[in-house]
Amino acid sequence: MLTEPLRHVLQTMPKAELHIHIEGSLEPELIFELAQRNGVSLPYASVEALRQAYAFTDLQSFLDIYYAGASVLLTEQDFYDMTAAYLARAAADNVRHTEIFFDPQTHTARGVPFATVIDGIWRACQDSPVNASLIMCFLRHLSEDDAIATLEASLPHRDKIVGVGLDSSEVGNPPEKFERVFARARALGLHLVAHAGEEGPPSYIESALDVLHVERIDHGVRCLDDPALVERLARERMALTVCPLSNIKLRVFDVMGSHNLRRLLDAGLAATVNSDDPAYFGGYVNANYLAAFEALPLDAGHARQLAKNSFEAAFLPPGQKRAFLDEVDAFFESHPC
Repeated sequence: MLTEPLRHVLQTMPKAELHIHIEGSLEPELIFELAQRNGVSLPYASVEALRQAYAFTDLQSFLDIYYAGASVLLTEQDFYDMTAAYLARAAADNVRHTEIFFDPQTHTARGVPFATVIDGIWRACQDSPVNASLIMCFLRHLSEDDAIATLEASLPHRDKIVGVGLDSSEVGNPPEKFERVFARARALGLHLVAHAGEEGPPSYIESALDVLHVERIDHGVRCLDDPALVERLARERMALTVCPLSNIKLRVFDVMGSHNLRRLLDAGLAATVNSDDPAYFGGYVNANYLAAFEALPLDAGHARQLAKNSFEAAFLPPGQKRAFLDEVDAFFESHPC
């Protein structure tokens, strides 16, 4: 049972968000506003009709509508407005640091220049009180050659990007498909992450570790199907960026009460809580914490561990990371629950 003191702790504790797709923060109201601004016609009569279409049966059914929503993003100001709206919500949830995924291929395929995409997102990050950095993701349903071309196109903007990731349709697109582009990114000094073990099997997590050499696993909830993999993830303190509401919306778990977040923590895994695509999945990061703690046997000790995990897994300079971790400790020492 989620008590009021624990609810307050979850809402106000300092936290990092490490798994947020900025295009997935595009709320229906802003989609319609940008469509009107840019003269884009939508196959939905109203904001409410679009919101009612958010009844997904799996990852692909979500992606279909996700890419349709992104079609309204055309100008640098569009990307700025989308990012600023997310960062305002993150600040309200007391997110102190966020690492934002963006998908340039979704936009360059529509003729939107790479610079337009990243400059709008970057400018909004500079204007926000939330510490923010960018991770450029490759769309795994496209070819590796397309990913390599995207990486090369990003080089003039290297100073704006801390890492690369791998997202979109997981099943049938294993991590090893992208071995060369991740090797190139590693040589450039970029951090490496990848979606693995959401709908795909535990072997995808192993491939992400052994072939792509990632430093963090996005999702990773299927790891519990392989006890040897769980032991390895715990031993290596490999962070998992878990997204509870997303997992329910996309039918990875049927109900929140069957989610394995508590079991991940009990296994000694460095799990974190994140919102994934909050406009589509029913809530930003605090909503994910509240939903998980309402349904699962989690307490203030787990909240503290999740908050600390989020900063420990972040791509931050050691001094800045230590300062955030100290902030978490100070918060919980002053908020006994």
